[in-house]
Amino acid sequence: MKWYLYSVFLLFLTGSHLDIKAQIPGKYLQEAVANNPKVKAKYAEFEVALQRAARANALPDPTLSFGYFIMPVETRVGPQRAKISLSQMFPWFGTLAANKDVLSLQAEAKYQEFLDVRNDVYYEVKKAWYSLYENKQILTLQEENIEILKTYKRLATTAFKNGKGNLSDALRADVMIDIAITEIELLKEEQKPLIIQFNLILNRSDTTLAINIESLPEPIIKVNYRRDSILQSSPILQALDLRLKSAEAEERLARKQGLPNFGVGLDYVIVGQRNDVSITDNGNDVLMPMVSMSLPIFRRKYRSAIKEAQYTQDAISAKKQAFTNELLSRYANTEYQLNKAYKLILLYEQQVTKTKQIIDLLLNEYSNSGKDYEEILRMQQQLLKYNIAKVNAVHEYYKALAQLDYITSKSE
Repeated sequence: MKWYLYSVFLLFLTGSHLDIKAQIPGKYLQEAVANNPKVKAKYAEFEVALQRAARANALPDPTLSFGYFIMPVETRVGPQRAKISLSQMFPWFGTLAANKDVLSLQAEAKYQEFLDVRNDVYYEVKKAWYSLYENKQILTLQEENIEILKTYKRLATTAFKNGKGNLSDALRADVMIDIAITEIELLKEEQKPLIIQFNLILNRSDTTLAINIESLPEPIIKVNYRRDSILQSSPILQALDLRLKSAEAEERLARKQGLPNFGVGLDYVIVGQRNDVSITDNGNDVLMPMVSMSLPIFRRKYRSAIKEAQYTQDAISAKKQAFTNELLSRYANTEYQLNKAYKLILLYEQQVTKTKQIIDLLLNEYSNSGKDYEEILRMQQQLLKYNIAKVNAVHEYYKALAQLDYITSKSE
């Protein structure tokens, strides 16, 4: 009887401990950023914006034209046979620089959006990994619970042989073992979609099973966790700031586009010789420099472009304020969820400790009288529930912590 009790105590002490020493492996975060299609797509959009900005300050292509006189135009020095023209237009001073500002700021905004998607993928990886961790921990608890129940069954069988218990006690343990076996089967089935989800975030094959589920650091209370980074580090807020500056540059660009463009050119006229008379410059070709200017007299389109840029600025400013409010609200709610989970972890740890003490006392009493076996099983199930509840709380704690990392733009 004492040997069985010693076995129960040993399993009891080793089976209810949660190993939380290490953190999610950084290799998964790096792999996700390198391979996730959402990150790749957003970075490609940034590269597209960079290429647009690279050609923003290019002049319009020069114009080269050639004309042939089907019926030559007779002049004093000879008939005009053909004309070659070359011209180049130049926008108003500062127009090209304003256009480059617009596209460069938009490219910077695209980069900030890329950073936000990257941080979101970090969050998705962590969240999926924590779900796998929760599944593994509960699975371990159920397996250890089965071993304890088997020990209880042997204890009941021995007590019955010694005339201190009932045979039904062993059958009660069998019923609970069957329940635990079913729970384990369900947990193993639950692993499949969790692994598929994790692999797809990393853009792996959904059949890959090699996932190293390590343990987690001990949860600690966090007061105003990275609160200073909410507004200063948010890629979305920085992207909105850049888009606001881009809209202001668009307004300047629209004003400059409403000013005249200038052009310079050169006409070269091929002139034939006159054979009927001998004169100075007979048959000499004509070279004629030219200057041109556009006349932006239709002002409605320019006024409309300026108004559009101004309304865009108003819209972006409103979006920025709305997102700031949403960010602060999400931070407050997530911080509450984090602290709530932490307090529940402490509560369940206390409950586990007290329940162990109760089981210890019940086992000692059972060894002497053979009574209250059903209560031992009930308390064992209660202990399992507290341990599982603690795992759930740890999962919620780290999920909230990952959410706070994303809200505060922690880049890891």
